[in-house]
Amino acid sequence: MNKIIIVDYGMGNLRSVQKKFERIGISALISDNLNLIKQANKIVLPGVGHFANGVKNLKERGIWDILNQKVLIEKTPIIGICLGMQLMAKSSEEGDIEGLGWIDSQVVRFKVSDKIKYKIPHIGWNNLKIKKVNTFFNNIEPESLFYFVHSYHFVCNNLGDELTSTEYDYTFTSSILKENILGVQFHPEKSHDQGEILLKNFANH
Repeated sequence: MNKIIIVDYGMGNLRSVQKKFERIGISALISDNLNLIKQANKIVLPGVGHFANGVKNLKERGIWDILNQKVLIEKTPIIGICLGMQLMAKSSEEGDIEGLGWIDSQVVRFKVSDKIKYKIPHIGWNNLKIKKVNTFFNNIEPESLFYFVHSYHFVCNNLGDELTSTEYDYTFTSSILKENILGVQFHPEKSHDQGEILLKNFANH
């Protein structure tokens, strides 16, 4: 049986993610308990807020090293959501601090051509262009809409790590996949049926 842990590092509304799993009949526990995280079969790293604060909180709570052990050594499946995905990058313009570095990438602020037409943060529904065959988007229609709230976005140095892209004035990476590491910039917990399907695919992967 899957033991899914939603990592609590003090960033964002974790309960909404847990409730989305509950809606699809899947048990997921919110915890910052290091032993429970060590025992997880699957990990969810959500988050909303400042990149540097996310790094600081993970390190101060002793979670940083455990995540590296679980993900890089034990190859435990993980999904990063919004800030959780961004923390997987090498660095971010939001705070002069290194990220987990699991993906060869940087996080940069949106640089739109028209700040009236393209407001920052990017808030609302947008669609995805799937870049490679994968199981996480099984039963999700092409060009399906997902819900975004972010001012910064991922830039992959290796496009092979890019799972989907999205247009907002220009094309940006909206999800990534590398071995056991899945990251999504959008919020599946706020994305209605499509979000439920994605989380179910992750849980059953």
